[in-house]
Amino acid sequence: MAATVTTAILIMTGIGLIFGVVLAVAWRFLRVEEDPRLDQLEEMLPGTNCGACGTPGCRAFAQALLNGEAVPASCTVSSPAEIKRIAERLGVDAGSVERRVARLHCGGGKGLAVDAAQYLGLSSCRAAALVNGGGRACNWGCLGLADCEEACTFDAISMNRLNLPEVDPDRCTACNDCVEICPKDLFTLEPVGQPLVVACNSPLTGPDARSGCAVACDACGRCVSDAPEGVLAMKDGLPVVLDPERTTADAIWRCPTGAIQWLSPQTRSQPEKEPAEVS
Repeated sequence: MAATVTTAILIMTGIGLIFGVVLAVAWRFLRVEEDPRLDQLEEMLPGTNCGACGTPGCRAFAQALLNGEAVPASCTVSSPAEIKRIAERLGVDAGSVERRVARLHCGGGKGLAVDAAQYLGLSSCRAAALVNGGGRACNWGCLGLADCEEACTFDAISMNRLNLPEVDPDRCTACNDCVEICPKDLFTLEPVGQPLVVACNSPLTGPDARSGCAVACDACGRCVSDAPEGVLAMKDGLPVVLDPERTTADAIWRCPTGAIQWLSPQTRSQPEKEPAEVS
């Protein structure tokens, strides 16, 4: 019995030594040398790992900088001074990237959208959405339970008096967290210089759209007619921006519900509308 145990120990020890030698040889000949500047660059970055730059995190972004696959300005979380310092460390131009911000495509807050049922479950949009869509007559609108506010690590989102999320453009880094967490897919990341925003996500048209929300787009098409030719088009009951560089405020003036908005770069999401009775 003792001999059997000793033999087993010797075999396991031998296997361990063999694997140890194999790993040591593999490390010696197959390892990839890292640029010593990688750690330095990672320390110069904000460390938020938010993904706004288009990479999985700050270290991946630092590697992309070293590979010449990104410019320092792509880090929208860093201040201009920090971006300049990174560019000087690399000896490259800081570059320029148009800032993007999160935009909410819904204006149907409290008193504007009809509540078809009372939801009494967990205070979470994702949970509410699993129960008959959340209780709103408009199955495509904001549920107002602030999952996006909680998910935003930059405190760029706050709930207003109508229980709609407001985005602070000065704080928003386009990290994409609100886009991913919203169960109704109401957020998109848009260039801050693109002011035309459709504050509705419902595919319903005419009276069907307005019956559930006083500020829903009813697909009347006036915005498309009033905008320069080729700038807007109707798709699935909603206006879609085809040419962002040619958008003008002409598109919003005749909208009967105010579902299409013209925002300045400083606007905190869509302007609040006064609650109204909807039927």
